[in-house]
Amino acid sequence: MLAIQLLREKKDWVIARLSVKHFTQTHLIDEILQLDEQRRQWITEHDQLQNLRNTASREIGQLMKAGNHAEAAQKKQQVAEWNEKINALKNQLDEIEQKIQQLLLQLPNLPHESVPAGESAADNVIIRQGGSWPTLPENALPHWELASRYDLIHFDTGTRLTGSGFPVFKGAAARLERALIQYFLDYNTRAGYVEYLPPLLVNAQTAFGTGQLPDKEGQMYFIPEDQFYLIPTAEVPLTNIYRDSILQPEQLPIKMTAYTPCFRREAGSYGKDVRGLNRVHQFDKVEIVQLVHPDQSYQSLDEMVAHVEGLIQSLELPYRIVKLCGADMSFTSALTYDFEVYSAAQQRWLEVSSVSNFETFQTLRMKIRFRDGKQTRLVHSLNGSSLALPRILAALLENNQQADGIHLPAILHPYTGFTRIG
Repeated sequence: MLAIQLLREKKDWVIARLSVKHFTQTHLIDEILQLDEQRRQWITEHDQLQNLRNTASREIGQLMKAGNHAEAAQKKQQVAEWNEKINALKNQLDEIEQKIQQLLLQLPNLPHESVPAGESAADNVIIRQGGSWPTLPENALPHWELASRYDLIHFDTGTRLTGSGFPVFKGAAARLERALIQYFLDYNTRAGYVEYLPPLLVNAQTAFGTGQLPDKEGQMYFIPEDQFYLIPTAEVPLTNIYRDSILQPEQLPIKMTAYTPCFRREAGSYGKDVRGLNRVHQFDKVEIVQLVHPDQSYQSLDEMVAHVEGLIQSLELPYRIVKLCGADMSFTSALTYDFEVYSAAQQRWLEVSSVSNFETFQTLRMKIRFRDGKQTRLVHSLNGSSLALPRILAALLENNQQADGIHLPAILHPYTGFTRIG
């Protein structure tokens, strides 16, 4: 959420930045500022009436002691009238505050100055590429056919048990999934991230804090009886751990990591993008989250990008890092880098991680602050996938297939207990 003070002081600049995200509903800013002006007038009137009432209340006591009962009665009548006006103004202030908040929630986060506008994902900027390009045997298979050949993943069984997008992992695939989770967590904790195991269900306030509500409501699974949402990412519960907190400067940066299953409805997905593990409704993911001093957040972003890059490099997968243009950015992000690995059998790039800086967009909602002298300031929040497993697993199967089976990268051997699937 954007701070209303920013709209007051830099309206034209805010509009210019939002245009990078192709946001055109700038009339909302005018509405917010008009309501804000009315609200401030009512606050002034409310405070003036309170001062008059409080002064009169003290005078009533003095008049009663002096025996001036008639004048005290007149003062009491005036106080009663002021109380009615004060209560009416309070109700008006509550109503206008709700209107302002509803309008503010419709404004996306401002993109960083380095973000290009672009027109679509085709305008994203490739920052760098790396990793080893695989040499595949003739008639190389996509991962869903490899899964069938080696009895690894049963997509049809998952559809029968639940529905499309809920695969069943078996044998070596289940063990490989578990090994990847353990390796990712070990990699993150060695880098100073504290491991958590958060709930998989959250309430509306928690989903609101990280921006899932109201923007992504249609993409989350909801349990109406309990008013709980299944998490789409561990970012949601992790960041909210410090909701309504005032941190000490020496506590920053706070670095958290967690493994969780994630649940996304992915409404409207169709075609080749949903084959096999390319797009599923339930998947495993290891997340990293940081809460940092505002002056250090972009340094932290660079560190997180390097951290995720090192993890992908250790898996010996071809990858590229992409800076998202404004047209392809999320509602909440100020700057996002996507990581994509190349799926050699499908001959396409698959996104496996997004690393983003949200600046104060989330922490204003959650009121996560730190002490800065005698004042408090909002911290910046960042998060990234480290990593999302479905497409990593797909790329590992496809890119490492040989005539005698699937040879796993050396870094995973201590975790899997085997070096080859076949």
